[in-house]
Amino acid sequence: MSDDAILGQVALGYSPFIDRQRAVTATRLTVFPLRPDAQLDAAQLLHAVGEVWPAGGGNVSLNIASENLLQDLLRCEPSSNLMIEVPAFMAADDANTQALCTLHRRGTTMLIKGRPLKALPREVLPCFKYTILDLAEERRGADPEAALGAGSMPRNIAHVLCGVRTMDDLKLAFDNGAAAVLGWPIDDPVVDAPSKTGKPAPMHTDLQTVVELISLTDKAAPIDALENVLRRDPSLAYRLMRYINSPAFGLSVEIASFRHAIMMLGYERLKRWLALLLVTASGDPSLRPVMFASVRRGLLMEELVRSTADDEMRAEMFICGVFSLLHRLFGKPLKSLMQTIPVAEHVLEALVDETGPYRPYLELTQAIEAESLFDFRAAADALMMSVQEINRAELRALGAAKQFD
Repeated sequence: MSDDAILGQVALGYSPFIDRQRAVTATRLTVFPLRPDAQLDAAQLLHAVGEVWPAGGGNVSLNIASENLLQDLLRCEPSSNLMIEVPAFMAADDANTQALCTLHRRGTTMLIKGRPLKALPREVLPCFKYTILDLAEERRGADPEAALGAGSMPRNIAHVLCGVRTMDDLKLAFDNGAAAVLGWPIDDPVVDAPSKTGKPAPMHTDLQTVVELISLTDKAAPIDALENVLRRDPSLAYRLMRYINSPAFGLSVEIASFRHAIMMLGYERLKRWLALLLVTASGDPSLRPVMFASVRRGLLMEELVRSTADDEMRAEMFICGVFSLLHRLFGKPLKSLMQTIPVAEHVLEALVDETGPYRPYLELTQAIEAESLFDFRAAADALMMSVQEINRAELRALGAAKQFD
């Protein structure tokens, strides 16, 4: 059996850990068994996760929806950057006390999920750094500390709220003392509301400049024309040069000027980086989770077709994923935004009309973000893609995305 055979036996979803400063501090990786009776190998899972988040790398929290797999994982030696979520009923089970205490002594961060129906064993009380509560519990005004059983936990344990879907959810969570939240605050309604002057609200200068550069690049305008636009915004030019010279780009020589960049990259590759710049140019801290999602959507959609598409289609899929959340970043409907930003016809169909050949890939990406096994299966079947193929693409995308954080 191959080292990554487990990737054909589970469905993977992901979501961000967001702290009070609205920064994404870790990735939650949810693991669903495709068959409840499947014999899953915890060592294979750790190997697959370690390829993306090696020891000393970024933090990842494993949310395992299989009791048997989680039992095996509790008896492994995960790296220190890997956190483990433990359901309350397993934390309260005396049979797991030794494994939990051993992991705690080794420095593994653990989070308890849900409300124990009985007091936890005294030995495991110090093992948990956070408790994970559902948004519905918070709305009912439940006491996060009481959730852990009649004073059975240290009173200073921090709580994480999961199920956050809007900016209001995010604010409510932190107003009520959450240390972090789990979820995607990207479901707020977007309307093309006029400003106080009665005209549409203007786009931030940085963003206007990037949109103008994308338009010029799309038309293969002379290099002088693009340079003239950049000269109006030195800080933007600096950020663009940082992108191009980052390890993520993989160039063997340093790019010293924008003209040099165009000569080395060509217009199509430059447009890709301008798209990334567009979705990461906002200075609003509350939009960091949206930027996080945008970059990963683009990379994931690109990876889903890496082995079956040509360069042009891969580039368009990347743009489709990155631009799919522009309405959240700009507070304008996608239909309105797409009138000012040039995109390929299939990208426009997927984003505005919700049709066309790229739309099923976007729906698969959304199912992965939603950590929904039902939607994952439906989207995979619609594309006739194997689960192993999808999971491999997802892990490659998450690994590549870390270079942009």
